[in-house]
Amino acid sequence: MRVAVTLAYNGTHYYGSQIQKDISPTIFGVFEATLLRLGIDQRVVVSGRTDKGVHATGQVCHFDLPPYWNDIEKLKRVLNFMLPSSIRVVHIKIVSSDFHARYSTKKRVYRYILKDSPLTPFEADFITYWPNKIDLPMVQHKIKLFIGEHDFKNFKKNGSDENTTQRIIYKAFAYKHKGYIILNFEANGFLRSQIRMMVGSLLKLSKTEILEKLNDTNHKIDPAPPNGLYLAKIKY
Repeated sequence: MRVAVTLAYNGTHYYGSQIQKDISPTIFGVFEATLLRLGIDQRVVVSGRTDKGVHATGQVCHFDLPPYWNDIEKLKRVLNFMLPSSIRVVHIKIVSSDFHARYSTKKRVYRYILKDSPLTPFEADFITYWPNKIDLPMVQHKIKLFIGEHDFKNFKKNGSDENTTQRIIYKAFAYKHKGYIILNFEANGFLRSQIRMMVGSLLKLSKTEILEKLNDTNHKIDPAPPNGLYLAKIKY
């Protein structure tokens, strides 16, 4: 029986989501180790990786359950009891045997949260502080430049293993909520650190400079810090 699991996690003290040789802890290193303690030794397939310090409210993975685990609500309770408080199972559901957490994905939604006033100690791991006043109307104007299909070769970190750097951004918008600036991006996929580089360009570059980066200028942008980034939702 194949199940899809939606996870939320605080990525602050993890070296990203993906299991890495000789590097720990990682989100799915901890998650797979917990599954093994329950006798579930099947490969866990993840919708996509998040970098060190990045959070999630809607990460998705799938794996096949052994026959004796037929009560998925009980499995959810047991996992949440055994996992550290920084990782939570939000939802488990039974899916078809051809469901694939990564390749069945149609859209991915990320949010980036900023604040231009000093952070409290309780915000520091989850919000990016920008020391200059953020011109929200200008950010709202510039963020629309990303909508559509573009070659994001200048908006990726080295080490991306994708076959193409073309991506379609379906939605990109910014708004203010209770003192926070929230940037929302929805696309068919993202390159490694692409969103952090888009955010960095919105904060540091002019409209003309962003357009140049979207065209031919071969120059990378410094990424915004990871702590403000959240994988919000995977759409199937």
